[in-house]
Amino acid sequence: MGAFWFVELGILTLFLQAFNPGSSEESKCLPGFNSEMYIFKVERNHLQSGRRLGKVVFDDCTSRTSFLFHSEDSRFKVDGDGTLKLKRGVTLHNGHKEFYVSTQSKGKKITVPVRVLHEARHGHHHHHEMTTQPQPGSSLSLPVLNFPKSSGGLKRRKRDWVIPPINFPENGRGPFPKHMVQIRSNNDKEVKILYSITGPGADQPPVGLFTKKDKYILLAHAVAVGAGKAEAPMDIIVKVIDMNDNKPVFTQDPFTGTVPEASKPGDEVMQVTATDADEEGSANSDVRYTILSQEPQLPSPNMFVINPVTGMIRVNAAGLDRENILKYTLEIQAADLEGNGLTSFGKAIITVTDSNDNAPQFVTPSYTVSVPENKVDALVVKMPVTDGDDPHSSAWATTFKIVDGDPQGLFNVSTGPSKMEGIITTAKPLDFEKNNKYTLLVTVANEVPFAVPLPTSTATVIVNVEDVNEAPVFSPVEKMIKKPEDLPVDSDLVLYTATDPDTYFIYNLLYFFIRNDLAGWLSINKDTGLIKVKSPMDRESTFVQDNKYSVVVLGTDNGISINEIPATGTGTLIIELEDVNDNPPTIDERMIKVCNKESSPQLLSITDKDGAGFAAPYTVQLQGSSLSNWTARMNDTKTGIILTLKTMLDSGDYTVVLRVSDNQGLHQESTIQASVCDCKGADVQCIDKAVAGFGLSSILGILGAILLLLLLSLLLLMFLRKRGGEKKEPLLQEDDVRDNIYYYDEEGGGEDDQDFDLSVLHRGLDNRPDVFRNDIAPTMARPEYRPRPANPADIGNFIDDNLKAADNDPTAPPYDSLLVFDYEGGGSEAGSLSSLNSSSSGDDQDYDLLQQWGPRFKKLSDMYGGGED
Repeated sequence: MGAFWFVELGILTLFLQAFNPGSSEESKCLPGFNSEMYIFKVERNHLQSGRRLGKVVFDDCTSRTSFLFHSEDSRFKVDGDGTLKLKRGVTLHNGHKEFYVSTQSKGKKITVPVRVLHEARHGHHHHHEMTTQPQPGSSLSLPVLNFPKSSGGLKRRKRDWVIPPINFPENGRGPFPKHMVQIRSNNDKEVKILYSITGPGADQPPVGLFTKKDKYILLAHAVAVGAGKAEAPMDIIVKVIDMNDNKPVFTQDPFTGTVPEASKPGDEVMQVTATDADEEGSANSDVRYTILSQEPQLPSPNMFVINPVTGMIRVNAAGLDRENILKYTLEIQAADLEGNGLTSFGKAIITVTDSNDNAPQFVTPSYTVSVPENKVDALVVKMPVTDGDDPHSSAWATTFKIVDGDPQGLFNVSTGPSKMEGIITTAKPLDFEKNNKYTLLVTVANEVPFAVPLPTSTATVIVNVEDVNEAPVFSPVEKMIKKPEDLPVDSDLVLYTATDPDTYFIYNLLYFFIRNDLAGWLSINKDTGLIKVKSPMDRESTFVQDNKYSVVVLGTDNGISINEIPATGTGTLIIELEDVNDNPPTIDERMIKVCNKESSPQLLSITDKDGAGFAAPYTVQLQGSSLSNWTARMNDTKTGIILTLKTMLDSGDYTVVLRVSDNQGLHQESTIQASVCDCKGADVQCIDKAVAGFGLSSILGILGAILLLLLLSLLLLMFLRKRGGEKKEPLLQEDDVRDNIYYYDEEGGGEDDQDFDLSVLHRGLDNRPDVFRNDIAPTMARPEYRPRPANPADIGNFIDDNLKAADNDPTAPPYDSLLVFDYEGGGSEAGSLSSLNSSSSGDDQDYDLLQQWGPRFKKLSDMYGGGED
């Protein structure tokens, strides 16, 4: 490299607009700090309190030299002359600390960034120094960057050489071009050096103009004139310092939220948020929130408060009431620089939701009702209520509770389908005789708890129990007794009575009856309830199950207590019959077949209807002539008879008489029909033989004679029927005048006769001349008949009621018929005696008595007792 005797300094200049080599005009004086950023270097990370770091310079375009400065970081203090000191110890954890210093000028806040940078000093490395202290005679001294010293010619600097970045604020006020830093070479005293920079914004796009970037990396070059490179290229990092040039922006507008009307002060409502495009984590993007106004301003102008840092809106005062104010609109301000910078505005709309702050109220505070006794699920009363909360919400729907007057749980209260009505019903049967009046206290609440303390509405229900005719009650309902089955007739069994629950009336009478006495063994005294034996009882009867015989006993009152029909109660009497030895053993088999040669023994089974104590072991004895031809003995178990033919008999039927006795000696003779066949051993084969002394041909002859006799009888019957169909001469001539006698003694077959034959009522009329009849079924409505009751105790009432209905039923057969009886023969000199033609005469008769004879004479009363009509 050649030697030059002059030195030329290189100055790196930042253009925020296109570079113009001419000199810039001097701009008008504006208040501000003399540097866009202050950097104070320290040699250690831990700084002690009281240390002086440097000085900031502020010019308000006047002669003032002392100002009131404010430090964003309370650990740093700025004196009036701009001296920056430490109020307490600070540790630079990341090797640096940034904060802002501000002051007021002409009512405007002006800030400047301050950076405290830790820079270690290494004795074996060359380094550059940066300073922001003003130099005398200049408004601003530029930091100087020295190229690393080269040894042994031009070589690249070592990789461990670190050049700190150059911090330069964005949006500088000018004038432009604005100097940033000065670079120089250590060889500038020996040769003339030309300086240049390359990189984005210098010789790469955008040329001469910076874009939105937070950092630029440039290469600084030092070239000796005529000798090439004087220094190796040096990296220069220009870091753009963020300025507060973006105002906050709300993430939505408007914000919407809800708040329950019963919220208390301090309850969270909603959160508003705003973003700031400035550098994150700096004061430029530190947003603070403020509520500017509230609409409406009722019941208080400050119903809500906002957290300035988080934007969380909370309830500030009590008194929210959805029924009065449904919605609030808040105007929110967001400002950066901790609320002192740029601002933006938004709205928050808060809807007040319903809370359970209105207690339901009974429409009527007291009720008096009457309920019949002995009914379950009977409706007692319906109690409507009102509620001022939002309809059909859980804060509006109601629940009810009986809090007093029902210790036994006799009543139940539920909510009606409308959710605004309480319904009380009976949960258990009420008893007039025990308690005829109840006073219930009922409360009403909502499905959800009250949001605030509220008084509970109550209602009083007075329930009067109505007395009804209750059926007598047997005690016990099922009574069991044990009696021997051979108890004599007319013996007393048991006194089985009932009591009438209607103890309020002392004149009730009880009557007792027995139903379901299928065997007809019992009778009862209807006044006392004493049950006796009416006919002999038998434990072995088919009506007895498991030695027990059951009947139903009815107890009926006279129904005069409250003028109702009689009521009937039932009880069950179970008689356990004790066994006695009243049934001798019998042989099951009645016919046997044996061979007359080498006959095989026959096993006969024995049955005894008595119990085990009067049955086996059995004994057997042959009776009469059977002793000579047969042998009989008991088997090993003494429950069966082994019968054997001991002599050879001719083929035929023989009678064997056996006397069988039980273990008590009660015996009975049983007859066995034994068929002896001409065969041998156990293979019994019988051929056809005479029956009762007649051969087969005789039997066929008898059957033929019977058939012939039946045929002749049939022919005779047909002949008589044919003659009966021929027309006969009338017994009386047409001109024969005489009274006719008719039969009226046929009245049908009674209740069992269901096929009514009306012809029997007119016997003798069918063949009479000039006499006719006309049966017409009435068309009027039939009365109602009671269906057959399920309870046998009501059969008596069933028969009485249906008998009365049948007596008044005009449609029940046989029908009333209009019969003509005016035939009296031809040419009679006497006048007509028919009652049908006598309506115009006999005015002296008193037919009003017919109305007193009952419904059967009502028709005649209407015909003859109606006067001129």
